[in-house]
Amino acid sequence: MAYQLAILSAMMLLLAVGSNAGGIAIYWGQNGGEGTLAETCSTGNYAFVNLAFLATFGNGQPPMINLAGHCDPYSNGCTNLTTDIKSCQAKGIKVMLTIGGAAGSYYLTSAADAKQVATYLWNNFLGGKSSTRPLGEAVLDGIDFDIEGGTTQHWDDLARYLSKYSSQGKKVYLTAAPQCPFPDAYIGTALKTGLFDYVWVQFYNNPPCQYSGGITSLEDAWKQWTAEIPATKIFLGLPASPAAAGSGYIPVGDLTSQVLPAIKGSAKYGGVMLWDKYYDDQSGYSSSIKSHV
Repeated sequence: MAYQLAILSAMMLLLAVGSNAGGIAIYWGQNGGEGTLAETCSTGNYAFVNLAFLATFGNGQPPMINLAGHCDPYSNGCTNLTTDIKSCQAKGIKVMLTIGGAAGSYYLTSAADAKQVATYLWNNFLGGKSSTRPLGEAVLDGIDFDIEGGTTQHWDDLARYLSKYSSQGKKVYLTAAPQCPFPDAYIGTALKTGLFDYVWVQFYNNPPCQYSGGITSLEDAWKQWTAEIPATKIFLGLPASPAAAGSGYIPVGDLTSQVLPAIKGSAKYGGVMLWDKYYDDQSGYSSSIKSHV
């Protein structure tokens, strides 16, 4: 009887842990030395891979993807990523296209401009058809908004137009990487639409709400994000090494002993987002935290 009870309590513990187990999202694409996309997915560490970045779009500009040293989009050199994308998806990993970034030329001038960008994204990266698909025939899982400049307008329009394509078969996931000061200066309005599935908040390069030896400001910001943003899951966005950001790196020991226990109780807790694969390779951060996330 005692043995059966022990097994039962072990199972209950697994259920309790399992229900709040999160995943890790990683950004890939901005360093040729970070390994291939297929290698990234083969680590077994990541549930989401964000391809960074489609850095030029909107305002009548020809959209252009930038994957640093991985491939040359000007000579259609990124179409061979199709095989890698499909191998990631076969492992159950969601592969997103990140639009924006810290250094890009992107802007939405109107709702009509947002609609045009949505149509372009659907035809060139999602379930639509185009003869100029930059990553080949693979159908990505959705679009990640990393909007850090340009305009504060019409991102909600873009989210609405993209989300309408979900009715054409495969769901189009929408994710976003806002800064932790609430509300986000650029996509605050868009995030209120309730159309975003996963929101990985950047708790770095933002001293007012990041971890800095004490957890209070981060915890207060986390509570506000989870209370006020109608997303399915919220993730803790972090640099994968001290060199990956100007500030906000959390040592593994502090993350696992202080920070995660403080936020994992939230029903909206989804896991951890890391910038980026290159720095994660240097530090081994995802491997160190995976069993705690």
